[in-house]
Amino acid sequence: MLDTDNRNERPLLQVEDGIATITLNRPHQLNALDYPTIDALMQYLDLIEAEADIRSVILTGAGDRAFSAGADIKGFAASVRAGVDVALRDFVCRGQGLTKRIEAFPKPVIAAVNGLAFGGGCEVVEACPLAVAAETARFAKPEINLGFPPPFGGTQRLPRLVGRKRALHMILTGESISAAEAQQIGLINQVVPRDQLMSAARQLASTIARKPAVAVTACLASVTRGINLSIDEGLAVEAGQFARTVPTEDIREGITAFIEHRPACFVGR
Repeated sequence: MLDTDNRNERPLLQVEDGIATITLNRPHQLNALDYPTIDALMQYLDLIEAEADIRSVILTGAGDRAFSAGADIKGFAASVRAGVDVALRDFVCRGQGLTKRIEAFPKPVIAAVNGLAFGGGCEVVEACPLAVAAETARFAKPEINLGFPPPFGGTQRLPRLVGRKRALHMILTGESISAAEAQQIGLINQVVPRDQLMSAARQLASTIARKPAVAVTACLASVTRGINLSIDEGLAVEAGQFARTVPTEDIREGITAFIEHRPACFVGR
């Protein structure tokens, strides 16, 4: 079991039983995504990717009120005052870099949404391949009320997840939706009581962690890369990812176990 030190507002990282749990750690600021938080998340993802024993990731927020209320507007305001180049470099590119990293991560990142997921917080959920939410969670795209469009990928991922008209309603009105509605439109996978959130997320993470690692990565890459391609291009991506699994011990074990009518014992290679 590994725990990072709780230094000021730095996100917390805990690793146990092959599952890394990252907790946004600014509850007094509704876990707003300031620049140091985004940078720390990127560092943690680098560390997790390099650790073969870590098989799944859970991302959640500290406290009972918020997963993340979005970008830290006070910090962002200084970048806006500095002009377009600085705002794009320090804010947009940093935020888009985080959501792209999460979306393309070779291990499944599960959002455990414990409260508000607004603005950049909602965009992080959109980027995660899987999401479980407490029944009290709410989701919104309020950037329009501040005079700008969602800048961390929300104008691109949300329509792909829930459809153009549903996405535009959220983006143009800034209105929030419930966890139940978020599940209904395909933004999240599951809604559970608040006190069962982390156990449900860990159960999902553990289930995936028991699957063959190379195949999990291949599935993530096939879906993430293929979803925005033509069907023929997507099929080529799928074939390429399948080819990655052919030399592995796990594919041989999986096929042999099936033929022998026994549970497979995967080794992660």
